[in-house]
Amino acid sequence: MGIAIGIMVIVALGMVTGGLKQSTTSTLKAGAAEINVMQTGSGNFGSGRINETRVADIQSISGVKETAGLLKATNTSTSGSSVSTGSTGTSTGTGTTSAGSGGSGSFGGFSVTGMDPGKLSLAGIENVTGSLYSSTSENEVIIGKTASTDLNKSVGDTINLFGKDFTITGVYETGSFMTDGGVFMSLTTLQNLTSNNNTVSTIAVKINEDANTTEVSKSIETAYPNELSTTTAEAMAGRMNSALSTIDAASWAISLLAIIIGGVGVINTMIMSVFERTREIGVLKAVGWKERRILGMILGESVVLTIIAAVVGTIIAVVGVVTLLAFSFGGTIQPSFAPEIFLEAFVVAFAVGIIGGLYPAYRASRLSPTEALRYE
Repeated sequence: MGIAIGIMVIVALGMVTGGLKQSTTSTLKAGAAEINVMQTGSGNFGSGRINETRVADIQSISGVKETAGLLKATNTSTSGSSVSTGSTGTSTGTGTTSAGSGGSGSFGGFSVTGMDPGKLSLAGIENVTGSLYSSTSENEVIIGKTASTDLNKSVGDTINLFGKDFTITGVYETGSFMTDGGVFMSLTTLQNLTSNNNTVSTIAVKINEDANTTEVSKSIETAYPNELSTTTAEAMAGRMNSALSTIDAASWAISLLAIIIGGVGVINTMIMSVFERTREIGVLKAVGWKERRILGMILGESVVLTIIAAVVGTIIAVVGVVTLLAFSFGGTIQPSFAPEIFLEAFVVAFAVGIIGGLYPAYRASRLSPTEALRYE
């Protein structure tokens, strides 16, 4: 059990951190825009508001190829007859689904983004099953694959947002668990729904191929000091990699502690086994077993014990992580099943088995046959 717990920790943390890395990589690769422009001091989650005229103003800055304004909002409305089921509420009276508080794709609510349909490529949306919403339509949306799965919605279905029913015209997939966990609609429609007329949350900026990301970012901030700030894909990647490195270090620290506890458990188990089988070992030596053979027997049992524990720990970890991520994160983070995670766990188990059984095996091999036979 001690070894199984240690292996379970190694595998579980490896699957979770691996899944976070994969999701992070997908998120960074998903967006086609190299620069995101926000209101100074608003953070990175679109809480600030920028005058919509800045979208055209930034377009004229040297090195900028294309710009697009995005308005981000969180839907917290529910239908009158809906029944809350965690991330969603299913209306039994209208046949629609209201994506309410705690929905997928957002921290604390269901993510809704307003954007011109002709600019969706700057948000990383290239592949859409179905069709895009119209820029003039007030009741059409496209839904992310993750949100579509969580809400059991497809093209042609209806979804309730901000107390209004919208028809889903398409399902998109970007590879970003955050983007794929929400919906996109016309910018004008969302502005009207949220009373944010003529404002956007962020401005996505695509630069020319020969332009430098850092220089263009500085140009934007210089042109609008104390008003606009920028973040680049490279800077975001650096911050995420740093955070993931910290997570990796913490994971290994916890795993090391679990391994030590498991190793002590193996040593204790094998020493007790040697004590309990003293007479048996004495008989084996009396009939001609060499010290090397006794040593091999005890070490072999120790390794078999840890390998069985590794299998049990791995099964528990896989079932536990898959269940936890499915229910806690709505499937937005997929666990990693990289072979090196499991190989690493079994190598550790094998090593712990050898190290944990070494002293008990040596002790058993050095027993005197006559003393062992007299042992009660």
